[in-house]
Amino acid sequence: MAHFVIMGCGRVGATLAHTLEDSGHSVAIIDQDERAFRRLRTGFGGRKITGVGFDQDTLKQADIEKAYAFAAVSSGDNSNILATRVARETFHVEHVVARIYDPGRAEIYQRLGIPTVAAVRWSADQVLRRILPETAVKGDFREPSGRLILTELALHPHWIGRHLDDLENAAPLRVAYLTRFGEGMLPGPDTSYQQGDTIHAMVQGVDATEVARIMAAEPLKEN
Repeated sequence: MAHFVIMGCGRVGATLAHTLEDSGHSVAIIDQDERAFRRLRTGFGGRKITGVGFDQDTLKQADIEKAYAFAAVSSGDNSNILATRVARETFHVEHVVARIYDPGRAEIYQRLGIPTVAAVRWSADQVLRRILPETAVKGDFREPSGRLILTELALHPHWIGRHLDDLENAAPLRVAYLTRFGEGMLPGPDTSYQQGDTIHAMVQGVDATEVARIMAAEPLKEN
């Protein structure tokens, strides 16, 4: 199982911590206010660290160097972005996500390749999709029969620069649209996956787990 570090022990942070622990993962949660940890259930087995989430020593106490993913979900945009950048750029955590209230800022950081979730559509489930790829099988939309799911794909970084056709050739899916710089766009025949893009695809429910596995893995090299 993987190790996860969460900054911010508000409602969403506590929900994330409980969900990840219930899935068998190890969790460390950081908050400046020790009283915030009261939101955690009795018997929570993760680490509770009082400190500033973008401080390197605090992050080291949370075992950031071993982290599979980092989620900054405090109430401050600046703190969340700074902490996320430290996690990615200093400790090289591959899977990061930041909570952002200001949609203008969200667009800027998407361009920097930092996944963000705007507060207006915020939920713990959306964070999980960005840091825990297998949860992508839940999907955003199911058509009435329940057979088809529209979902965000969690892609391995090595897919960057590959044509979207390569995604469809590698797994049973159809790319519906992508989000780039905060705006939706329909892909053309020459559209490639760029850093910061969010890919939305239709998959059959029975294939969802396999699609998530393939997309989260390094793509096969082109001949």
